Amino acid sequence: MTRRLTVLAPGPLTTVQDLGRPGQAALGIGRSGACDRSSAALANRLVGNPPDAALLEVTFGGLVLRAEDDVLLATAGARCAGPFPHAAPTPLRRGQELRLGVPVTGLRTYVAVRGGVAVPPVLGSRSTDVLAGLGPDVVAAGHELPVGEPTAPPPTLDVAPVADPAGDDVTVPVLPGPRADWFGEAGWVALATRPWTVTSESNRVGLRLDGEPLQRVREGELPSEGMVRGALQVPPSGLPVLFLADHPVTGGYPVIGYVVDAEVDRCAQLRPGQTLRFRASGRLDAGAPSR
Repeated sequence: MTRRLTVLAPGPLTTVQDLGRPGQAALGIGRSGACDRSSAALANRLVGNPPDAALLEVTFGGLVLRAEDDVLLATAGARCAGPFPHAAPTPLRRGQELRLGVPVTGLRTYVAVRGGVAVPPVLGSRSTDVLAGLGPDVVAAGHELPVGEPTAPPPTLDVAPVADPAGDDVTVPVLPGPRADWFGEAGWVALATRPWTVTSESNRVGLRLDGEPLQRVREGELPSEGMVRGALQVPPSGLPVLFLADHPVTGGYPVIGYVVDAEVDRCAQLRPGQTLRFRASGRLDAGAPSR
């Protein structure tokens, strides 16, 4: 008999995520997957799951689950208020509930169950892509989540001593993008010296940033170009958008820079109102020439 978890409350946004759908951008299919990949991987390791096991990505807490059978759970990422241990494999017995409060810092918490969340895959992945509408439905109250059978050895860690996401300013390195010259040296310096505030319009698609707008030195339009996670696209408002997991496959606004890939996970934990700063890495003329 398949083990199950019942969702009593989903919080503001809870989705099923895994490693996503890599290698299909040429078909117009984005990768999606966990926004904070390192935290998702840690949660899976804590319960002895393989890296590609599906788990829950919980935005700003509020999730309530009831175990319909004995399961082993672990959380990672944003530490939520409540009695459930964080970053430690913890059994949840039949009939017991997991309740996640508001995170102390950070935005996204990952809940892994030993055996993985066994919803049906779509195009090779169990990830919910909120932009494309692919994958399982957004988790809602009353959903029953099937739990798969373990395929890896049991976990050997009792707890993972990892730092919580930052609650203050975050600084990440940025490399010149292919259209950095559309903003010139002054624009590149402005990007790397001005503070940028994460707005409430941010989501899994990207972080929308507020601040003093960047000014172009070149006008005109671009044909649509391929987009990747970590790209800093600048729309006509002059306010950058940092693309996250569910970014569009193509876009027509100039990309001034790229956040170093390993640092995008940190950005995925930023809340509205937090300050993001960029540290320039590389020469402005290192980007691809404009056409």
